[in-house]
Amino acid sequence: MWLKPEEVLLKNALKLWVQERSNQYFVLQRRRGYGEEGGGGLAGLLVGTLDAVLDSTSKVAPFRILHQTPDSQVYWSIACGSSREEITEHWDWLEHNVMKTLSVFDSNEDITSFVQGKIRGLIAEEGKSSFTKEEDPEKFREGLMKFEKCFGLPEKEKLVTYYSCSYWKGRVPCQGWLYLSTNFLSFYSFLLGAEIKLIISWDEISKLEKTSNVILTESIHVCSHGEDHYFSMFLHISETFLLMEQLANYAVRRLFDKETFENDPVLHDPLQITKRGLESRAHSEQFSAFFRLPKEETLKEVHECFLWVPFSHYNTHGKMCISENYICFASQDGSLCSVIIPLREVTGVDKADPANRGVSISTKGKTAFRFTEVRDFEQLVAKLRMKCNATSSPQHIINTEVAASSASDTPKDFDAGLSKTDQRDNSKTVSTEALMTVYHPQDAENLDSKMLKEKMKEQSWNILFVERGHGVSMFRTKKTRDLVVRGIPEALRGELWLLFSGAVNDMASNPGYYTELVEKSLGTCTLATDEIERDLRRSLPEHPAFQSDTGISALRRVLTAYAYRNPQIGYCQAMNILTSVLLLYAKEEEAFWLLVAVCERMLPDYFNRRIIGALVDQAVFEELIRVHLPQLTDHMTDMTFFSSVSLSWFLTLFISVLPIESAVNVVDCFFYDGIKAILQLGLAVLEYNMERLLTCKDDAEAVTVLNRFFDSVTNKDSPLPPAVQQGSNLTDAKSDHPKVDITDLIRESNERYGDIRYEDVESMRCSNRLYVIQTLEATTKQNVLRVVSQDVKFSPSDLEELYELFKKEHFLSCYWNVNSPALQHHDASLPYLDQYRIDCQQFRVLCHLLSPWSHCANRDSLALWTFRLMDESSDCLINFKQFACVLDTMYNGSFTDKLKLLFKLHIPPAFTEVESLSPSKGGDLSKEELIHFSQLSVSSVGDSLESDSLKSSPEKVGKGKVDIQAYLKQWQDELLKKEENIKDLPRMNQSQFIQFSKTLYNLFHGDPEEELLYRAIAVVTSLLLKMEEVGRRLQSPTSPVKSPAAVTEVPAEIPRKGQEESSSEQTEGSRAQSLRGNHEWSFAFEQILASLLNEPAFVRFFEKPHDIKVKIESAKNLQLKARTRV
Repeated sequence: MWLKPEEVLLKNALKLWVQERSNQYFVLQRRRGYGEEGGGGLAGLLVGTLDAVLDSTSKVAPFRILHQTPDSQVYWSIACGSSREEITEHWDWLEHNVMKTLSVFDSNEDITSFVQGKIRGLIAEEGKSSFTKEEDPEKFREGLMKFEKCFGLPEKEKLVTYYSCSYWKGRVPCQGWLYLSTNFLSFYSFLLGAEIKLIISWDEISKLEKTSNVILTESIHVCSHGEDHYFSMFLHISETFLLMEQLANYAVRRLFDKETFENDPVLHDPLQITKRGLESRAHSEQFSAFFRLPKEETLKEVHECFLWVPFSHYNTHGKMCISENYICFASQDGSLCSVIIPLREVTGVDKADPANRGVSISTKGKTAFRFTEVRDFEQLVAKLRMKCNATSSPQHIINTEVAASSASDTPKDFDAGLSKTDQRDNSKTVSTEALMTVYHPQDAENLDSKMLKEKMKEQSWNILFVERGHGVSMFRTKKTRDLVVRGIPEALRGELWLLFSGAVNDMASNPGYYTELVEKSLGTCTLATDEIERDLRRSLPEHPAFQSDTGISALRRVLTAYAYRNPQIGYCQAMNILTSVLLLYAKEEEAFWLLVAVCERMLPDYFNRRIIGALVDQAVFEELIRVHLPQLTDHMTDMTFFSSVSLSWFLTLFISVLPIESAVNVVDCFFYDGIKAILQLGLAVLEYNMERLLTCKDDAEAVTVLNRFFDSVTNKDSPLPPAVQQGSNLTDAKSDHPKVDITDLIRESNERYGDIRYEDVESMRCSNRLYVIQTLEATTKQNVLRVVSQDVKFSPSDLEELYELFKKEHFLSCYWNVNSPALQHHDASLPYLDQYRIDCQQFRVLCHLLSPWSHCANRDSLALWTFRLMDESSDCLINFKQFACVLDTMYNGSFTDKLKLLFKLHIPPAFTEVESLSPSKGGDLSKEELIHFSQLSVSSVGDSLESDSLKSSPEKVGKGKVDIQAYLKQWQDELLKKEENIKDLPRMNQSQFIQFSKTLYNLFHGDPEEELLYRAIAVVTSLLLKMEEVGRRLQSPTSPVKSPAAVTEVPAEIPRKGQEESSSEQTEGSRAQSLRGNHEWSFAFEQILASLLNEPAFVRFFEKPHDIKVKIESAKNLQLKARTRV
């Protein structure tokens, strides 16, 4: 065990210890007399006696490790062990994880300090892991208090777990603690007076991987904003990395990829995330993906056991995995044997062979599965019996064994479970036959050589069914995969696709669902249905089935029903091509459930607006190319070529590039092996064309090579008629490629790349997902900055920093709110500028951090009015362009621009009377007050114009349907918009002018020329009021007007520098009272501008330059703290 480092003055005190191993920094010693023949002589006997007479608390362990530094007589005990194995394990850990690191330190003191810190961290780590198992909350509470004290994050930030580790600052490691919370990765270290504090939000991470190099045997590499961070010396690095990966992917999905996250209620509440919950979720996801079960299934129990394999007459070792509705088994002895037993199919669970702790499970297919060496088998039998009774509800009585007796029995059995109403509706709307059986019925009498081969394939499968079972509970072994690689027979293809994809389970759990969906969806008119109609006749147009209304109608129903079921995906191009092939071999309802399995489980996130899933798998494909085909990557200067050329391979499962008779064999393998089959085939295609690709001079030539290759792929055993086969229509003269048989190509891909493990693919998917989404975000940022930079004078670097602060404020509002409005507003499908928008509360925080006027006493009111001015669409949200433009005016605008902005802030629609409900707060507004005032509508001259713009606003047209024409018109209006003329500005009335004056007073407070500015504003105010009075008298000389005595005396009451601000407010109040007695006064912008231009102090104040860089740096440090205060 590791020991708290204690000083040992004499390394071999009294010759009690014998040195066994040593190096420059550590010594492993054995207690003299221990493990020696004869007891080690007299000295050994003395030591043994000494150890024996001591009480149990004082006994010394027989092995220990000391830490030493060169030229030092001081040693530190850091570990002890009761056995040689235990101490050797500690020694090996030190050699592999610490020894190489120590060479980077310059002084012995630093080395000793680092070792002591590391050992203390390991002790705490072991203590933490033990209390985690015992669920001791005290230790975790102590860690939580340290976390809150060190980082000062909001109370809602939930700490998930923490680890002792080293953070590499340059070439020097710093021992400290890594804290993992729901939104942040945080590290804290305090050694020898040096403090290191690091906070990285998960959404900023673009790369997260385990790495190793000469100095670090194993470390975790985190890349954020182009900066690399390395953490090493974890006690359990794999567990730590898995948890970090889950938290990063969770944050990315929640903040960037709302489409898929909204369908995931498990992680919808950040406050409910726990370490144990994340671990169980990871196991459940792996379980349901491996066995192709519905995503809702959660793994409940895992038992190591043996399964009797009757056709091989032996017990295979593996794991039995149990969820709510399934019992699954996967071998772990290399036999590739797996079984899926739905509880709906179970007829009995019994104890079998108690001596061997056996469990026997019987199914409706008259198959009995015998598991032995099951721990707690009696309890398991009782649990399974209860589960089976619970699932024996009427909806589960339907036998879902696909073609359990014969192909002709299945429709009859299935229809027997449906009501008469369902059957009537089914015959009206839903096709009950696969299109291939309608358009290409097999002639049993006239069998040519290809048909004979097809019959032989069927016979091979029938033999397999007899041996290994038929239907969902069949044994799946290496032989099953071998038959799939050869190509599934036409007659069995639809049935086995349904089986291997897991769609059979979805269909069994939802009887009548598809028919109901068809009735609801037909006749609906959405953007998705418009796109579906446009693509219907582009789907396999050369096939007779889709040249008739039968095939087209079936395709329309399936795609429309799916778009209705899953509006988040709706319809995406490539879905039509895939569904066409599914309809050829599966009945219409089966084709629908196959589409569900592909879109929602087997190819996650492929068919959304940004096709993130496909981009992730392309990144995985590139990674595999680097590993398996390095000569190709050396030749290609740009790896994006592989992404562009392979996108259609992944989206359509090679259907769009291969002849249909060959493509279906690829689909066979995909439904059995998942995305692994597509990746393997892609590698095989590139390797087959390696020589030609290496001679290509550009991408276009390489694309031509691959297209010619795909044209040459044939399926010599395909029984399809020549009129349907696409490959048979090509002449040999058309291509210089020799014919390649698809079966040989698939077999070769399995032989060469079959060692690619499913777990490795999933791990690569996780790591590349972060990279892909951050790349998309970078593209969004570049496009936004390109558009905004044309309208502002900020430097590109400053504008980029402002964008990051704007986006960060958007995210900070999402971190701790389950139903954050900001999160609901984010939509990656919107134009780049509108993807990230902020509300009034978020804008206020940014205003306080960045505005040069943030020192103003009524800064909350200013922020509110500025927000209302920018919110042209009246949806209480503004985008980055609006935000940047108003900041640009404050920093880079001319005197006239800044004054015009202030003028517009004090007239409608921006201006509204603001009074805090809590007078004690002064000018500060609560969040609720701010949101309330931001939503108020103010009547103004421009109201009619606003209402017109609202009517034509694209978001307001229809129920959620975007009006493209309105967007184009709005864009055209913006292009034609002329620069605003100051003469077009409405006049400012007296109450607005009073508030305008107050704002100027507040702005000038604290300025070096404060007294001059106060005097100037007094002069200007008096002058304007006199001008207005004269103007009124000239306009109506006969009307009696009271002399504004109080008004003319106002300048004398202007507060001097050093006087209280309250006197200013009293002055304004008296002025307001005097004016209310008269007719309404108003001022034009030209009058105010002309008056202020005569005051040099005014001009100097507004033309004084402000450095935005200083504000940005300050904001980056204070933004999180500002959010904590709010």
